[in-house]
Amino acid sequence: MNIDLTFLGQMVSFAILVWFTTKFIWPQLNHAIEERQKKVAEGLEAAERARAELKDADAKVAVEIKQARQQAAEIVDKAQQQANQIVDKARADAVAEAARLKAVAADEIASMQQRAREELRGWVGRLAVQGAEKIVQREIDASAHKAMLDQLAAEI
Repeated sequence: MNIDLTFLGQMVSFAILVWFTTKFIWPQLNHAIEERQKKVAEGLEAAERARAELKDADAKVAVEIKQARQQAAEIVDKAQQQANQIVDKARADAVAEAARLKAVAADEIASMQQRAREELRGWVGRLAVQGAEKIVQREIDASAHKAMLDQLAAEI
């Protein structure tokens, strides 16, 4: 193996290239690689934080949904209770109104019965007077007639 000037020139050129690369190029490449590693690490860390926040948000949403369902159930229960109270009150009012109407009708019926009895007594009295008049063939005076009707009505 002959070491000649060309080989020496190539060695010196290679040494300068290695020195230049390690002095100027390698630190910049190393710095760019480190920055990229930091950005990737920060991105992964941000993704992990976002994943944890999403998990927390999901848990909060589940709790909110559960509370909303409970509130909805309470509202439905209260509405049902109110509806039942309204129905019960309406039923009680209807029963009271029916009883009142029944009492009014009973009073009216009793009043009509009394009037019918009195009217019937009057008719019976007049018929009796007419029958007696025809039998006797004379008319009884009004005061005697009234007294006789009153007595007849009292007896009936």
